[in-house]
Amino acid sequence: MSQHRRRAPDSQERSVRRGALLIAAAVVVFGVGLGLWASGGDDGPDRTDSSAQVTPSAPASPEPSPSPTRSYPLSQAPRTIPSVGAHTPARGPGWRPARGYRVVVGDAELADEGKLLAGELGLTYAGEKGDVRAGDVRLALNGDEGADPESYAMTVRGGRVAISGPGEAGVFYGTRTLKQEVHGGGTAPEGVVRDEPAKPRRGFMLDIARKPFTAAWIEDRVRELGDLKFNELGLHFSDDQGFRIESDTHPEIVSRTRLTKAEVRRIVALAESRHITVVPEIDSPGHLGAVIAAHPDLQLRNANGVAAEGAVDISDPDAASIVDDLLGEYAELFPGGQWHLGGDEYRALTVSDPEASYPQLAGAAREAYGAGAGVADLATGWLNDRADTVRAHDRAPRAWNDGFYTGTSVKAADDLVVAYWTGKEIGARQPVEYLRAGRQLVNYNDEFLYYVLGQPQTFVYPTGQRIYEEWTPRVVRGTTAVAARYEDQILGGSFAVWCDLAGAQTEAQVAAGIRLPLRATVQKLWDADRPEGSWGEFRELADRLG
Repeated sequence: MSQHRRRAPDSQERSVRRGALLIAAAVVVFGVGLGLWASGGDDGPDRTDSSAQVTPSAPASPEPSPSPTRSYPLSQAPRTIPSVGAHTPARGPGWRPARGYRVVVGDAELADEGKLLAGELGLTYAGEKGDVRAGDVRLALNGDEGADPESYAMTVRGGRVAISGPGEAGVFYGTRTLKQEVHGGGTAPEGVVRDEPAKPRRGFMLDIARKPFTAAWIEDRVRELGDLKFNELGLHFSDDQGFRIESDTHPEIVSRTRLTKAEVRRIVALAESRHITVVPEIDSPGHLGAVIAAHPDLQLRNANGVAAEGAVDISDPDAASIVDDLLGEYAELFPGGQWHLGGDEYRALTVSDPEASYPQLAGAAREAYGAGAGVADLATGWLNDRADTVRAHDRAPRAWNDGFYTGTSVKAADDLVVAYWTGKEIGARQPVEYLRAGRQLVNYNDEFLYYVLGQPQTFVYPTGQRIYEEWTPRVVRGTTAVAARYEDQILGGSFAVWCDLAGAQTEAQVAAGIRLPLRATVQKLWDADRPEGSWGEFRELADRLG
């Protein structure tokens, strides 16, 4: 999975870049026309091509009238979701799959991508081959180490296809473009596509703690996400309502309905085959009701002995110990480089006077951080300690924005990425405050990207149209975009399904409800510019592609 970060261009820069891409692509088409097909890893032109055949000498005779030749109009850019960055048109019949056509690879590392595409399109996977045949789809790494590893180029010419990129992920995305182009009997248009994503984090987050989803349903979503060029799947599997993955270190906290580790490994392996990182989340120090149910002595209580729902007492070392046990255990199960620590809605910091309400936390804060420290300092220290735990497993930590507190002597670790979802919490801060401080941010804007089952409180089901027409990655809170100068710090975004009222929809209803929002979200993460087509055209395309 790519962890590559680069500066995402603003609209003017993107237009210039795309102009350069078009010029470069035209050069590629011209070069291919001169017999430079080998740039995709081939040894030379297809000798069955009429342009490459040599006509033997014949006795002199009156020159016959030339036979008419078929003339092709210039090709149109492919229509895919997300849309491609640049397409240089050419004249020719294009390409469509047929029995006997092959997928060949120029590099052994692309075997998985080649086998997947061959199986999907009914082609023959031929492995590493140097010969060239009519109908071939050739996958190759281009060795461009300075380019975005998720970028790719796809050339359709002379009845063949060449897909190349600097990394396996980019080549995979090229195969997704080809798969969409030929969907339902379509034809990949002649010419050259050059494409890359605007944002390196393109996610879908699923709450399986409140509502257990089957492994098969999750696997179906992984396949869908891969075809749409998403590259993250977040799994929120621990909350007050349940702990939904088998545990060896603390089996007593696991819910009856849960995923086995074998099922999770299959999900992770499937995701890896689609270049998707699975990002686990064990939310703490709030949202730990399932842990507290088995360990009631860890529950936070105020000065009057009233229990705080879902919150552990962070002054108790045993609370930290059990969470660290779990983080360490699941590091083996989730090998991707990202980890979500949660950190949101800790009950002790939702009251007007945390120090008076929770004197044991105030005392622990002073003991740990000095006389002026308060409960927010202790909570920040908790988050930093959990970040240390996952960092020791080479994971990059992120946390919800309401887990970052102001006015504290203890500061959240610099490398903690902000997962910004709301501005409704006590002491809420605008996204720009995090960005001014130099933090990186992933956009989970609950005004656009939160699909909350049952629509509790003020939530309404998001629509693909609203995301498509009004949202961009810079619209982090509410409906107003932050300044373009912060573009680089916004790593991307994530559409999220939360199951507050778990029975409100079935799995099938959830899948149907998020279909168009997912497609609109990835369109904006792949290309943050205003879409060229209308929503109606986009929806029609989504319906045609399935």
